[in-house]
Amino acid sequence: MRLYSVKKLFVGSPLPTAQARHERLGKVTGLAVFASDNLSSVAYATEEILRVLILAGPAALGFSIPIGLAIAVVIAIVINSYRQSVVAYPQGASDYIVAKDNLGTPAGLTAGAALLIDYTLTVAVSVSAGVAALTSAVPVLYPYRVVLAVTLVAGIALANLRGVRESGRLFAVPTYCFIGGILLMLGAGFFRYLTGAVPGAAAPAGQPEAVSSIGLFLLLRAFSSGAVALTGIEAVADGVTAFKPPEVRNARIVLLWLGAIMATLFVGVTVLASVFGIIPKEEETVVSQLVWQIFGGGVLYYYIQAVSMVILVLAANTAFADFPRLSFFMARDGFLPRQFGTRGDRLVFSNGVIILGLAAALLIVIFGGSTHALIPLYAVGVFTSFTLSQSGMVRRWFRQRPGWWWWRAGINGVGAATTGLVAAIILTSKFVAGAWIVAVLIVIFIAHFLSINRHYRRVAEQLSLEGYGGPPPIRHTVLVLVGDLHRGVVQALQYAKTLSPDTKAVFVELDPDKTWKLEEKWGKWGCGVPLVVLTSPYRSLLGPFLDYLDHLQNQGENHMVTIVLPEFIPARWWQHLLHNQTALLIKGALLFRKNVIVTDVPYHLER
Repeated sequence: MRLYSVKKLFVGSPLPTAQARHERLGKVTGLAVFASDNLSSVAYATEEILRVLILAGPAALGFSIPIGLAIAVVIAIVINSYRQSVVAYPQGASDYIVAKDNLGTPAGLTAGAALLIDYTLTVAVSVSAGVAALTSAVPVLYPYRVVLAVTLVAGIALANLRGVRESGRLFAVPTYCFIGGILLMLGAGFFRYLTGAVPGAAAPAGQPEAVSSIGLFLLLRAFSSGAVALTGIEAVADGVTAFKPPEVRNARIVLLWLGAIMATLFVGVTVLASVFGIIPKEEETVVSQLVWQIFGGGVLYYYIQAVSMVILVLAANTAFADFPRLSFFMARDGFLPRQFGTRGDRLVFSNGVIILGLAAALLIVIFGGSTHALIPLYAVGVFTSFTLSQSGMVRRWFRQRPGWWWWRAGINGVGAATTGLVAAIILTSKFVAGAWIVAVLIVIFIAHFLSINRHYRRVAEQLSLEGYGGPPPIRHTVLVLVGDLHRGVVQALQYAKTLSPDTKAVFVELDPDKTWKLEEKWGKWGCGVPLVVLTSPYRSLLGPFLDYLDHLQNQGENHMVTIVLPEFIPARWWQHLLHNQTALLIKGALLFRKNVIVTDVPYHLER
């Protein structure tokens, strides 16, 4: 009861199943829940582009604008693709479902494995980045960065365990504060630029050099680095069922909002970084430099920095919203344990939330809360799943050929080709740095999924009633294992006699004097049940009893034996420590025995 009270305090009161429709998300909270991961990339996507381009010199930074515009086009393509996927899959357009349905189980499992890994990395990277922003402002907290990160993960997990509506309310305010802060920065920045009030640039980007002088591979690396801006787009399509009715319409509207906001913020930051001549620095982010040049410090500077830090931490919420739902889909198909398909007290897939929190916390501890150590593992999975999902949609349009199918197939085809190229570039450019780990993990996960599915199929085949002729006649023997004769044993003997007329009491003799005393009382209190005494020359309780059990079961293949264990239950929990736990030992030894049933008959003692 105390444990239930503690759980109720942190998680909240249980909700009835009928409340599920009322716990769904509207468009405003849905954008906050599913978009924080994608929107948070505004804080670092442009910087990732500039960090690659600066390798070719300051003049190469001018390529950031065309690269940013190209990524915006990809964002538009992917958003439009997922809007079509939502219509085709109103039950949830997960990359796993789309790939499995159109390209086969191997493709679906690859997408599922890639996304599960990427969601876990999203939590670890986002929270670590948020803590890094905090410790940069307050250096005294740096030694405690791992503890802070793990605490934040626990807090976000707890908020999600309380239910999607409550977590949506919790995360909506910071998300919209971040959007408002960046829009304010963009408005002020472009106003100063258009009015000629741009402060002296640190080092003007200059005119872009020719592509040949910079190198096509470097430009592709810069493009792939900035393409992290696309991470999290799939979350809305995966969570269609979390929206209020009409689910499909609301999900499509949220995707449109997300695409428009994301493209505006990302391209705006990229253009301003170029015209203000921002050069990436180790000690200061690109957004921080921009805000400083535009507002010159003050309240607005610290406000935008604060909301940027918060949105980076809350980006983990998208993974907490989507990982459990993807796990549900895979558990429903028999590729993950069925526990992932069970809703908790608050109508959320709580097992998925807990597992994600534990896995992300473990990653943070292993990598010491270092964002730079985790980044090489990041984004490989999400672009792999993007490519498989959009390739699956292309095949779907060719197979079903609805109206304007060729146009839809073309959009998805361009998206598949683009994201496939990005995935290949990320994998090759970051392979040695750690991307190979993700590739190996995907293979391991797929093998694990298949082994789980194989187990469930075998269980289903062996339990199926199809072609089943009915069970053969069985013989039932009940054995009451006694170590003494007291009120609890008498009660157990009475219960055993109701199960089968073939009931015996079994006593393993460890001390002949105790046997004599037991037999003396048995005639009066044995309830007419015959007593079988097994000698044990080596003072072993289990050995002689298991031999006797083997002897009984060898009499016929369908000989069922029920073992009745009398147990007295002390009034206080600590009093259990004063008594032998023989019953627990016996149950453990009989756990995997075929045709053996073990049942306890408790006798509760008073205080």
